Order: sequence, then structure tokens, then C-alpha cells
Amino acid sequence: MSPEGQDKVLAIVGPTASGKSRLGMEIAQSVGGEIVGADSRQVYRRMDIGTAKPSVEDRQRVPHHLIDIIDPSDEYSVALYVRQARQAISDVLNRDGVPIVVGGTGQYVWALLEGWNVPEISPDHLLREELQGRLSRNGLGDLVDELRRVAPVTAERVDLANPRRVMRALEVALQTTVGEPSKPTRTPPPFQATIVGSEMERTRLYDRINARVDAMFKAGWVGEVRRLLDMGFGPELPAMSSLGYREIAEYLNGDRTREDAIHAIKGKTRRFARQQGTWFRARDERIQWFPNVPGSLGEVVEYVSRSMGRRMNLR
Repeated sequence: MSPEGQDKVLAIVGPTASGKSRLGMEIAQSVGGEIVGADSRQVYRRMDIGTAKPSVEDRQRVPHHLIDIIDPSDEYSVALYVRQARQAISDVLNRDGVPIVVGGTGQYVWALLEGWNVPEISPDHLLREELQGRLSRNGLGDLVDELRRVAPVTAERVDLANPRRVMRALEVALQTTVGEPSKPTRTPPPFQATIVGSEMERTRLYDRINARVDAMFKAGWVGEVRRLLDMGFGPELPAMSSLGYREIAEYLNGDRTREDAIHAIKGKTRRFARQQGTWFRARDERIQWFPNVPGSLGEVVEYVSRSMGRRMNLR
């Protein structure tokens, strides 16, 4: 437990489409809070619709941090995120505001809240080219087999169906002397975190995911991807491995039908929501879970008020 008198931070976690962003907005507006993003895809500029980025109106009502900070061609890492998120939280606290960490990228959330000291491992472009060549010649299975051999623990955590993540994990493993990246040491952060989890019955969550993908297409997601491609941000970029972007690029290139792209994106998003459960576990006693958050805002606000010692009222 953090010592009494420490600065307090609220974190809102859970699977995609479970209502985290709305909850963060409601609480931020009730206490003068500011939102610190914990989403590895919302950091990219020009990738708005497919990443479910907060609207311009929401960002005008409540300050948001770590959104729209790099171009899709830029490198980003958990080490850089932790450094920038800590600075954002410090800035909010210095303004007597309430930092509210909102996002579903589990590695980012826990690295920040648990105080990981994450070493910077620079990209090895020659090694990456070699791995890319092997991927093209031999297929993803070749890289997966090597990752399981040199870093079996890492292989258990990585999405083995995602070529970019497999290549990056293998790149990091091959740059270390023992295969497995060293487990980050931890330094308790200078704040106390109250963690709220947004959970939802699986069938309802999947329905929300499917409906959100449909809404994204209606909102112009295809046009967004077309503009990115026209600007030279190709599907091989790490940023373009974000859910749905490569499937839409394949549709635009004539390699998929629109219907097939939509079907594939819905399936990948549902699988992603299940994977998030490995980071945010129902039995984790640090997380206070609330079902169907859009319908239980009052309960959440009451709990947060008690935990953080702040009076909060929904507008």
C-alpha cells in the first residue's frame, strides 16, 4: 500500500468497447480531472476512427494527454510511454488536478502503475530486415518457432498471430545475452492508484464490438486508411498493425471484399478483447470491477469518491 498523504491517481481499465472512455469523461468533468491515455494506438496522429480516439469535442471539454503525439512512421515503446505518462501525471498534479489513466494497453498500464524501470532497447534495423526476409520466405511459423526456442516465456505473452509483435519480440530476445528480456525492476511510483475495471458480459461486449466496427465504417474509416496510404504510411509500418488498418488496406488493394474485411476486423477485435483479460484479471484484488459501466456510473463514482477522498457528483 502507498503511504498516506501521497498524490492519488485514478486508473480505468478493461476490455475494448466496455465503456472506459465514457466513464473517464464523466469522472473528469465531475472533479476537474485530466485524462492520461494508456492506448498504444491513440498516440498516432491521423489514426482517429479506427483507434476509437476521443472526439475533438471531448478533448475540448477535458484535457487529454498522450494522444496524437507521433506520426504513424515513428517508433514508440513502453519505456517512452512510461517516461511521458509520469511527466503528464506530474503536470496534472501540479495544477491540482486529478490524473485519470484510461486505456486498454495492459503493458502500458502496469508499467506505469507498478513503477517498472523499463530498459530502452533500440531497434536493430539490420536484424529487422533479416527477420522480415525470413517472414517473406518461410512464413510466420518459422519466426514463432524460434521465439519459442529462445524466449519461451515471452512467447507465452505475445500475440503469435501478429507478425509485427513476433518480430519485435524476437528482435529484443536476440539482442539480450540470455534470450529472455530481463524482467524490469520496479520502483514504487510517487502516487497511490485507485484502479477501476469496466467489465461486461461477453455476449453483450461482442455485440458492442460488432456495432462499433460497423459505426467506424459508416464514419469513414476506409477513407482514413486511404489517406494514410496516399501519404506514404504503408501497411508494413508498426502503426498500421492496429486493429483493422491492414484489413482495410487489403480491401483497398483489391485483396479482400469490404464484407470480408469487416468480418475479419470484428473477429480480431473480439480476440483482442479476450487477450486483454490476461492483463486485467477478474481475480486481481487491486482492481475494483463494475459490470456494465455505462449503466452503473453512480456506483463507480461513489466508490472512487471514497477511495480517493474526493467529493464527486455526476452532472
